[in-house]
Amino acid sequence: MITDRFTGVGVALITPFDRKGSVDFAALATVVDRVIEGGVDYLLALGTTSETPTLTAAERVAVARFIAQRAAGRVPLMVGIGGNCTKDVVDTLKSWDFTGYDAVLSVNPYYNKPNQEGLFLHFKAIAEASPVPVMLYNIPGRTGVNITPTTVARLAAQCPNIFGIKEASGNVEQMEAVCREVAKVRDKFILVSGDDGLTVDAIRRGGKGVLSVLAHLYPAKVKEFTTLALQGNFDKAQYELDRLSTIIDTLFVEGNPVGVKNALATKDICTPTVRLPLAEASAELDIRQRTAIIQYEV
Repeated sequence: MITDRFTGVGVALITPFDRKGSVDFAALATVVDRVIEGGVDYLLALGTTSETPTLTAAERVAVARFIAQRAAGRVPLMVGIGGNCTKDVVDTLKSWDFTGYDAVLSVNPYYNKPNQEGLFLHFKAIAEASPVPVMLYNIPGRTGVNITPTTVARLAAQCPNIFGIKEASGNVEQMEAVCREVAKVRDKFILVSGDDGLTVDAIRRGGKGVLSVLAHLYPAKVKEFTTLALQGNFDKAQYELDRLSTIIDTLFVEGNPVGVKNALATKDICTPTVRLPLAEASAELDIRQRTAIIQYEV
């Protein structure tokens, strides 16, 4: 089942850049190998963490193809294809080469701020156009619009090609409501957390895992506490997650993927380079992050 393939820990992959700002495919290979060998369950290419809006069309194709080739079937793959023009998203889905990819993650439309009917019709069109299963991506803090539990349930009931949602609203009550409302109309549908810090809370409320940024740094540890939570050992899972809370804070305080790229740079995995309008981590964040990593790893 498609829901089984995307349960557990996914990684929303960064796109490493060299110091000249070009895609660093050697570093990307290192990142892909690192997280797969660390035990994660699946990978997401071209998500928010990939800085996709700043990649050219040719770069997006090249990055997606490289990730598929490097992963070489070791884990399932998902690719981010979304936008605020429904026709453009549908056209992209119809022309995209999905070789090696099992699913699409599609973000709620940003800037336009559609109402719930507009959201329903947007995702319905995407579901009908996509040749692979679709996971919704709700992140109102970036898009300015929230997909309500009622709309998610309506999509689950009427669009069999939609199999789940990445919930990054930061609202655990909404996560619980999504799981409850969808269960009334659909058996096989999953919710995964879009926030590392809410992984255990999301699973307590019916979620099935996390699409993680933190797993770039500690794939085995994220896999450990996520598995504990999925097994119902919530206290132990929360304890292990709480130990990482200071590091998690540093990943997002100056924007994503600014923090995780800086953290990976401290381990010589990639440069901290990001593309404008993002700026590299401040000196203050760098010191704070290095201190937190040292304290955790001692």
